[in-house]
Amino acid sequence: MNIANLLQKPLWQMTGEEFMYLSQNVGKDTEAKEPMTNTMDTTASKYVYGLAGIAQLFGCSIPTANRIKKSGKIDKAIRQIGRKIIVDAELALELAGRKTGGRR
Repeated sequence: MNIANLLQKPLWQMTGEEFMYLSQNVGKDTEAKEPMTNTMDTTASKYVYGLAGIAQLFGCSIPTANRIKKSGKIDKAIRQIGRKIIVDAELALELAGRKTGGRR
């Protein structure tokens, strides 16, 4: 059996023997290959998207994330084009951690 042909074949057309052969041998081929470096993860995790992304970043609910966004504390980290919200995660955390104002 050729693994390349089995990978092209739909799962519903495979016999049990073909499926078992593929599941046992595909993992061996991918482990033997050179491991990928995650250079994209550092840039991909730098931004969060939308109110759900802000909520996940700060560990709060979506209404609270909306309040944080509207408060203006993290405005320098936010880019909004229409309805799309893009937030620089590192900058937002830094800006939210700064103490401004307060009682005298």
